[in-house]
Amino acid sequence: MRVAVLFWRLGPYHLARLNAAAKLLDVFAIEACGMDDIYGWEKVTGKESFTRITLTDRQIQLSDWNLDLCRQMRRALKQINPQAVVIPGWSFGDALSGLAWCIETRTPAVVMSESAEGDERRTEWKEWVKRRIARICSAALVGGTPHEDYMKKLGMPPERIFRGYDAVDNNYFADGAAELRSRRAEISAKHGLPANYFLASARFVEKKNLPRLIQAYSLYRKKSQAGDPVAGQRPRVPAPWDLVIVGDGPLKPELCGLISELGLQDCVLLPGFKQYGELPVYYAFAGAFVHASTTEQWGLVVNEAMASGLPVLVSNRCGCATDLVREGRNGFTFDPSNVEELSQLMLRVSAVDFSLAAFGAASARIIADWGPERFASGLKAAAETVIGAARLKPTLLERAVLKSLLVNLRFAGTK
Repeated sequence: MRVAVLFWRLGPYHLARLNAAAKLLDVFAIEACGMDDIYGWEKVTGKESFTRITLTDRQIQLSDWNLDLCRQMRRALKQINPQAVVIPGWSFGDALSGLAWCIETRTPAVVMSESAEGDERRTEWKEWVKRRIARICSAALVGGTPHEDYMKKLGMPPERIFRGYDAVDNNYFADGAAELRSRRAEISAKHGLPANYFLASARFVEKKNLPRLIQAYSLYRKKSQAGDPVAGQRPRVPAPWDLVIVGDGPLKPELCGLISELGLQDCVLLPGFKQYGELPVYYAFAGAFVHASTTEQWGLVVNEAMASGLPVLVSNRCGCATDLVREGRNGFTFDPSNVEELSQLMLRVSAVDFSLAAFGAASARIIADWGPERFASGLKAAAETVIGAARLKPTLLERAVLKSLLVNLRFAGTK
């Protein structure tokens, strides 16, 4: 089966997914741009078992660029002539221009989606548009349970919804962490890592909720040093853990100010944005991973942490929480607005009698079922379902909605 898979830009986890899919399908990966200003990845290279096509070198926020992207997409799809086209959602120019080509050529489209009903405030007119676009697609490849539920609500038949969209290269993180742990003293000293620490990895933007994470951490330190005066307990933590936050972004000055205000300069480390090859170092020696976003469609950093064998504390607003966090087995979920709750969980996980090893091993077992092979099998099942099957013919209304969305892209950025 010859399948074209569209992505805005190929990152490290895209390569892992596509290489796995290429073992089962003839995969052509079309990336809209080679570089952009959203993600700090270096251009991803490596062994590729699929055919890679890059439409434009770099994103430019100009209408001419948007139009050129649409023309390039049509040209690439015509050349490939796929039996099915797999599109990344329904919001951006690469996806919508690919979907328009599918209508013109009567090629089935599979939509990849990690949207859940509760990941942001919904408005009826936008939901109406999404239902029209979802109906044009013949099947869906989604992240997990909440994303499948949302796709059903948008009108996709349950038998045409498949899981596996959100996956990372589990072996890369598991093997990397294991190798680094065998050289702990050497590697920790080289990178200036604390003996014990909570790890977070995120862009420094509002939805990642990092100010509340830092406030919760400050409260945790006070509690761990004071014990519980009501119960007369001594601290169960020999010394409070540090906090390492990997990443960068526009909120860095605000976060640095908060760290200084709370007197945490010596125990909160901001090592900056790290490329893919550097990430295993930080996962390898962490005691637990924290992801505190107020909204998150999935949260692939949680996959990475679990593959590295870490207990996880995950906001209940993250799309991955339902399927990846087993309460009391590999971690805990929390309300991202509740600083007190998160501080208590940090205290619990860092206690001397907490079974970090058992929780970390449970994380590794759970995430083993959510690797690139799951993406590959889900993609194959979706392709087999739509190729050769009877296709719904889009109505005039649905065609008009898609055309209107594409026209609007001429006057705005595509991502």
